[in-house]
Amino acid sequence: MNITPEITPAGDGLASRRVALHILNDIFFQRRSLDEAYAQAEDDFAALESRDRGFVRLLVATVLKRAPQIDAALSALLHEPLENLKPPQLLNVLRLGAAQIAFLQMPPHAAVNTSVELAAQSGMAWQKSLVNAIMRRIAQDGLPQLEPRDAGRLNTPDWLWQQWLDDYGVEAALDIAGANLGEAPVDFTVKENPALWAERLAATLLPTGSLRLPSAGFVPGLAGFDDGAWWVQNAAAALPVKFIAAHFRGDMRGKKIIDLCAAPGGKTAQLAAMGADVIALDRSAPRLKRLQENMARLKLSAASVVADGAAWMPPAPVDAVLLDAPCSATGTIRHQPDVLRLKDIRDQDKLAALQKRLMLNAMKMLKPGGVLLYCTCSVQKAESEAQTDWLLAQDAGAALSPIRAGEVAGINAMLTPRGELRALPHHWREYGGIDGFYAVRFVRS
Repeated sequence: MNITPEITPAGDGLASRRVALHILNDIFFQRRSLDEAYAQAEDDFAALESRDRGFVRLLVATVLKRAPQIDAALSALLHEPLENLKPPQLLNVLRLGAAQIAFLQMPPHAAVNTSVELAAQSGMAWQKSLVNAIMRRIAQDGLPQLEPRDAGRLNTPDWLWQQWLDDYGVEAALDIAGANLGEAPVDFTVKENPALWAERLAATLLPTGSLRLPSAGFVPGLAGFDDGAWWVQNAAAALPVKFIAAHFRGDMRGKKIIDLCAAPGGKTAQLAAMGADVIALDRSAPRLKRLQENMARLKLSAASVVADGAAWMPPAPVDAVLLDAPCSATGTIRHQPDVLRLKDIRDQDKLAALQKRLMLNAMKMLKPGGVLLYCTCSVQKAESEAQTDWLLAQDAGAALSPIRAGEVAGINAMLTPRGELRALPHHWREYGGIDGFYAVRFVRS
C-alpha cells in the first residue's frame, strides 16, 4: 500500500502525529470509540491542513487494524513485556512508528526521527534512546511478511475469529479477515441521475446505483455537497430501502414508514427522496439533531422522534418499518477499525437481546400486510440469520418475504437460498469490496 502525495504530512509532520497519538491513546486506554476520540481531538484535528487530516486518519486506521501484528514484532525486539512499558502510552508511539515504516512506506529516517521527537514532546523524553533503537531496528529489518489472509487472522480477535469460523468455515473466515485490512472506499447516494453525478465526481457507478470514489478527501468541498445532491452512504447500507421499494413496486409516494434507530439518516433521506411519509426515530437527541441538519442540507423532510424503539408506538399502524438494528458493526471494520479493539462477545450478546426486543415491537407497529425490513452491519449470524430464525418462531405474525434475484442489480451472488441479503467484506472484489451487511424482509400476516 503506497502512501499518496496528497496525504503525505506537511512540514515535519509532528502536529499530525501528535493528534494521531492522542486519538490512539483515547481508544486504547480510555476505551473511547473512534468517533468519540476524534471528537475529543476536534480542535487540534480541525487545525491541521486537509492532507494532514488524511494522514492522521490513515495512521490511526493502520494501527487499529494491525496492532496485534505490530505488537508481536515489538515484543520480539524488547526485553520486557509490552504491558510493562513506562509510560503505557509509549506503546502507541512505537506502534505509530512501526506502522509508518512497515505498512505506509514512509521514508524510514522520517519515521524514526519523528517517533523520537514525538516521545520527547509527549512527556517521554527519557525513553528517546529506546524509541530510537527500536525504530532503527524496524527500519533496517522490517516486520515479518505475511500473506493478506494470514495477516487478517493474526489481527482478528480470537472471539470474533471463532464466530466467523463457526458461521462460514475457514476459507471464508480468512477472506473476511483479509479484506478487513484494506482501505475503505467512499460511497454516495444521489437523489437523482446517478450517471450524471458519477461523471461530475469522477466516480464509479456501481450496479446498485451507488457512486464510489477510492477516497474523497474533504467531502464538503466536492461538487453537489452544498446543493444537497447526494450524501455519503455505504453501498450495502443503501440496499434496504431498495428492498422496501421493491415490495411496493417502486411506488413509495405517501407510504407511512418508520425508520427505527434512524441516525445518522442515510436511509431516512432515501425514503424521503422517494416520496415516503417518514418518521425518523432514535433514542439519541444529539444524533437526531445531526440527522435533521443533514436533511436540511439535502432539502428533504421527515418527522423525528426521540424515543426507545423497543417501547415506542406510532399513533396508527404504518405501511413499513425499517430497522437498522444496533449491532457489533463488524461489517464496517475497514472504516471503523476500533471495532476490532473495543468489542467482545459480551457486547454481541447484549446487542442480540436488544435486537429481539426491537424486532417484536417493530412488528406491532405494522398494518396487516405491512413490511418490516430488518438489517445489521454485522458479519455474525448471531445478530442476523439467527435473529430471522428466532422471529419466525415467535407468535408475532411475521412471514418471510424473500428478496428475489433481479430486484436490485448486482447482488444476486449475495442472496441466500431463502431470500436474505448476506454481503461479506470480500464480496464485490472487482469494485473494491463492500461492507459486511445483512438484510431480510418480513410481511405482517
